Amino acid sequence: MGDDIIVLRGVSKSFRKSTIRREHTTLKTELVRWLKRQKRPELPSTSIQALKDVSLSVPRGKTFGLVGRNGSGKSTLLKLVTGIYAPTAGRVEVHGRISALLELGAGFHPDFSGRENILVNGIILGMSRREIRDRMEAIIDFSELGDFIDEPVRTYSSGMFARLAFAVATHVDPEILIIDEILSVGDEHFNRKSTAKMEEFRRAEKTTLLVTHDLATLQRRCDVAAWLDAGVLQASGDPTQVVAAYRAAVAESEMAAVEQHVARERAPVQPRSGPPAEPGRRWGSFEAELSEVQIRGADGPQHVFSPDGVFRVQARYARYGTVARPRVEVTIRTEGNGALVWSGSEELPGGDQSVVRLELPRLGLGDGNYWVDFTLSGEGPEPYDVQRGLHGFAVRSESGGGLLAPVHRWSVEPG
Repeated sequence: MGDDIIVLRGVSKSFRKSTIRREHTTLKTELVRWLKRQKRPELPSTSIQALKDVSLSVPRGKTFGLVGRNGSGKSTLLKLVTGIYAPTAGRVEVHGRISALLELGAGFHPDFSGRENILVNGIILGMSRREIRDRMEAIIDFSELGDFIDEPVRTYSSGMFARLAFAVATHVDPEILIIDEILSVGDEHFNRKSTAKMEEFRRAEKTTLLVTHDLATLQRRCDVAAWLDAGVLQASGDPTQVVAAYRAAVAESEMAAVEQHVARERAPVQPRSGPPAEPGRRWGSFEAELSEVQIRGADGPQHVFSPDGVFRVQARYARYGTVARPRVEVTIRTEGNGALVWSGSEELPGGDQSVVRLELPRLGLGDGNYWVDFTLSGEGPEPYDVQRGLHGFAVRSESGGGLLAPVHRWSVEPG
């Protein structure tokens, strides 16, 4: 067992998919078939493999994050760990009491009140009636449901469901807390409160297994991470490296989709190099363009930075037609809402080709994911080359929060 509280060894999970024969028959046909005692012919069944030979370990007392696109097998893996599913092949080992938040409303009887559902869920999770009674008021207070606690839960909104479910799951003293994106339905106040509770779990050295699509949360809150794609474990280990690999794969997939889209649309103007043109991501006259864009650190290409790290951007400039006073603008913005973080521009010298470099000696950004956008323009009304949402990077900060990570110093004096 060692220090691993959850261990998956060569785990695979398949679901049987029966093919239904859709045919129209007459009453006479069915009668003849019955008289001859003939059975309706059956089509062979097929199976869908949700997980394929997955092996990973969750260390005791750590927060473990799972990331992947929809349908990648994350929820199936959680249900194997909780015992809802049995593996088709391989073995799942769990060494501790589990409290799970898998689906909104799961385990709640719609006609029971919130108070009654707390009692039922506590018993299901292995608590005695006395233990539940001792923690009842703490659970109700945390959920902030007020008088609604004695109303049937079928009258609850999704946010109220989430608050009650999270309150129960975190107050039954589990050794392992499993969460599958349920926190996304809560309001901002609830999200802050639940995040604080999970930090409390972390300080108490309890284990959390978390599925999330929020890469910033994964990097900031998790000690270990794993990336699933089409049921196959693609990477596991340090969250920074896992997120970098996942982001690169998603970007590559999106670029392939863009190329197919552009090929179908047969856009009249295309750049000579770099990613193809697409409305909203890359466009322009392409009389001049930027290619071979690189995001670099102190030692070469890099996609995950610390706030104190050196940040460099490099691109190759080329012109193919008449270009008047070309100027390149570099913009950094947040990945989620596209908020502007920083912008700077520089006029380019004459010549058909050059290499453009920008350096920020200290990046100074807080934990999160960001885009670097480019605008190559001149004196005319139409830009030459605009690139939006094609070049991304992440920042991993160990201390503090917020958009910026300024150089700072504390001092505390008596009196």
